[in-house]
Amino acid sequence: MPWPRSFSERVAAVSALDDPMRRALLDLVTRSEAPVSRDEAAQALGLSRRATAFHLDRLAENGLLDVEFRRLTGRSGPGAGRPSKLYRRPAGEVEVSVPDRHYDLAGDLLAAAVEESARTGEPARDALLRLAGDLGRELGERAGNFDAVVEDHGFEPRPDGEGGLLLVNCPFHRLAQRHTDTVCHLNLELLRGVAEATGGGHDVVLDPAPGRCCVRVVPAAR
Repeated sequence: MPWPRSFSERVAAVSALDDPMRRALLDLVTRSEAPVSRDEAAQALGLSRRATAFHLDRLAENGLLDVEFRRLTGRSGPGAGRPSKLYRRPAGEVEVSVPDRHYDLAGDLLAAAVEESARTGEPARDALLRLAGDLGRELGERAGNFDAVVEDHGFEPRPDGEGGLLLVNCPFHRLAQRHTDTVCHLNLELLRGVAEATGGGHDVVLDPAPGRCCVRVVPAAR
């Protein structure tokens, strides 16, 4: 399963489109059937090659374009020239919502659970909760810090005054309204996986209340 982008990464990607030149370059590349070189983009939009290269690279750095290198002469070997840097539309997408939501993460888990159930005969709900825990452990190992994971994935942690955390935002809000029990237990296993991987002295429990996530983080029992 691909790593979900953090909120800050997605905001940075969208912020890169604040410049009208970058928006025009993104539109040019995404409408092209073939990868576009810097020279082609500069000529098409009447821009300098230097400015075009800067803005194309900014879009690529933020994941809005993919990059490949290829010789456009069709020749190889000595004297064939350096490969050109080409830009193309990426396979993925960037979404930002306020409050922060992660329906793509939930969708990936749900689809993977259905596939696992069909392949092995494991009940789909059991597969979903197991996969959520596995993903939580992956996220925790990658970040190395429980608080960083819940912050980056839209839970909006706040101290509860008792040594624990309230999670005041549900990243799967609409799904949780319609499928409360399933989504709340998905959240529970996901964050238990994070807590297990980070070893930060957290226990994760179900504690639903209006206006916040159904999961609460409490100090680990000793």
